[in-house]
Amino acid sequence: MKFFKFFIFFGFLLLGITGLLWGAEEIKPPKITPADKCPVCGMFVAKYPDFVAQIVFKDGTHAFFDGVKDLMKYYFNLPKYNPGKNQKDIALILVTDYYSMQLVDGLQAHYVIGSDIYGPMGRELIPFQDAAAAKDFKIDHKGKEILPFNHITPDIIKTLD
Repeated sequence: MKFFKFFIFFGFLLLGITGLLWGAEEIKPPKITPADKCPVCGMFVAKYPDFVAQIVFKDGTHAFFDGVKDLMKYYFNLPKYNPGKNQKDIALILVTDYYSMQLVDGLQAHYVIGSDIYGPMGRELIPFQDAAAAKDFKIDHKGKEILPFNHITPDIIKTLD
């Protein structure tokens, strides 16, 4: 009898997980077009593919940025730039890894600040998927610090302007 109850429980659990996976829709990053502008500075982001970053919301809407600095300004002040949205509405944050030029998870990236590399809007946070790459870059380009996403603050962003 215990085996039967376990079998029934396991079956329902498996069905539930399968149902969740079937219902789960993978959110993919939208493609940048020449008309897409950064909501913070107004620059056309397609002109700066080396620094492109984006936020994708759970409802499928999105915003493109010409660098991580503007992405962070937007992120920290959503009511100004996107009224009605909050950080809980965000599905993805993607940044361009400086060396690979690939979009990577912005929440997991390592950011070098204070380097001698400038982005389209001047001083910039330089993102890396790999911590070792960030360390090498910091040494090679006179960076001051490497930060994870959750250690970046509005005050740090102000020092880059």
